[in-house]
Amino acid sequence: MELKFKVSGRIARPVEEVFEAVADPAKLSAYFTTGGAVGRMQTGATVQWDFADFPGAFPVEIVEVEPNRRIELRWEANEGPPEDGQATVGAAYMTTVVFTFEPLDDGRTLVTIEEGGWRETPGGLKAAFGNCQGWSQMLAALKAWAEHGINLREGFYV
Repeated sequence: MELKFKVSGRIARPVEEVFEAVADPAKLSAYFTTGGAVGRMQTGATVQWDFADFPGAFPVEIVEVEPNRRIELRWEANEGPPEDGQATVGAAYMTTVVFTFEPLDDGRTLVTIEEGGWRETPGGLKAAFGNCQGWSQMLAALKAWAEHGINLREGFYV
């Protein structure tokens, strides 16, 4: 069994605009990274994302970018402290996130986000569920911002 998930949403904007809302750090900071994003998502880059609800910037390795089609990134799995008080098994590890952007016939864009690679542990399962929630919220925030200029995350966490 591999711990992974997939979430999707339709954004009523052209694919180029939706892709830029994710790839451009200024736009991503306007609705998602509540502490800001630094660095454009491009193949081989390492960017920084900061969130008010998880203080401290996270390095995000951009594996591959296909403009207006796909972004693949890797970042450190965050399982949090072990629930049984025991030390975590092994060193830190990475999960892989893939965004796909599909133009639809009606002018909207289908955005799909997949993440996988957690350890098959209670902590890995908890982290996967937490990230699934986070990426679902990101899609809702992207939709509200891209379609209506509303930042859903402002004041949501702090």
